[in-house]
Amino acid sequence: MKPDATAEPAGNWAVPLGGDALFTWDYDAGTEQMLSLYSRGKQRQWDAETRLDWDHDVDPDNPLGLPDTFIWIAGTPLWERLPEAERITVRRHLAGWLYSQFLHGEQGALVCAAKVVQTVPDIASKFYAATQVVDEARHVEAYQRMLHDKIKLHYPISAGLRGLLETTIGDSRWDITYLGMQVMIEGLALASFSIQRDRMRDPLARALNAYVLQDEARHVAFGRLALRDYYSQLSTAELREREDFAVEACWVLRDRFAGEDMWRNLDYGADECVALANRSPGQREFRRRLFTRIVPTLKDINLFGPRMREALRELGVLGFSRVDGAETSAEDERIADDIAALELAVRQREVSAAVARGAGSDDAGKDDAGKDEERPK
Repeated sequence: MKPDATAEPAGNWAVPLGGDALFTWDYDAGTEQMLSLYSRGKQRQWDAETRLDWDHDVDPDNPLGLPDTFIWIAGTPLWERLPEAERITVRRHLAGWLYSQFLHGEQGALVCAAKVVQTVPDIASKFYAATQVVDEARHVEAYQRMLHDKIKLHYPISAGLRGLLETTIGDSRWDITYLGMQVMIEGLALASFSIQRDRMRDPLARALNAYVLQDEARHVAFGRLALRDYYSQLSTAELREREDFAVEACWVLRDRFAGEDMWRNLDYGADECVALANRSPGQREFRRRLFTRIVPTLKDINLFGPRMREALRELGVLGFSRVDGAETSAEDERIADDIAALELAVRQREVSAAVARGAGSDDAGKDDAGKDEERPK
């Protein structure tokens, strides 16, 4: 293993920002739907410092409570050959690699959202994108704390995510930034975070990802709303450019997120591990969730012509176009509310128990004092 491979990252990455900063003098513009989404964005703010139970102790050998069925090489001859100490290493490094990509991706979304505030032409979209900037900052804060305090392993940004962010941020057209961020990168986030919420055993990991998912569902709704009408007005040539971008992003998302840099660092034979990962049940579930999120959105924003449908058919994901994306987002919000209510009830019980213990101690003290007074001198 390379000695500095998991050191906390430092330095900067400069990406040229395409596009002009646009001012608008039409301050009354904005659809009722967009303004409603902006209102929800304001109302749904939360504080990662207080909403999450950072006093919770994770298992140092398996910080996420990761089931072996979601370890991409589990069940293979390679996994069977590894002693338990090496399996613990894989569990820890997979947690570190995943949450490092979550962290880098959320910073990318933070930069993209800030760019959208500058480049989108209408005031209502600027309003909503500003709430997303705050959301993404909160997500960066939370994932960095999870990595630094709980997982204690860091990885650099993966080549696939880096390339997708570079294209999304660098394009001068505001709608490409929307498409890359709100559909593709957020689709990646939604797929990954939903697995963390639903499959991990650690309660902190589950709660963190449930709350982030609730925010991301609003972000995707914003992207759908902003792009739907705009793409219905584009020429065939302009739509083809957007389809080219979306198709390339779909292939990258399908094939470039198997942890190649992590496997090279662990030195188990990266090519074999990537091949095993790409065939694993965990990756199959990731891809199913990924395209369950992305394909309905592409259809909803009118980026679903014959060429796009053929590309999705080649990817084997065209059938996901029948999924109701709005219903999936509503389910994300419902689950997050349920988890928040459950956590609040648990904390209230803990407080009540502590108060009761304190009251019991006080009563015992009073009884002892009374006995002292009654005792003959």
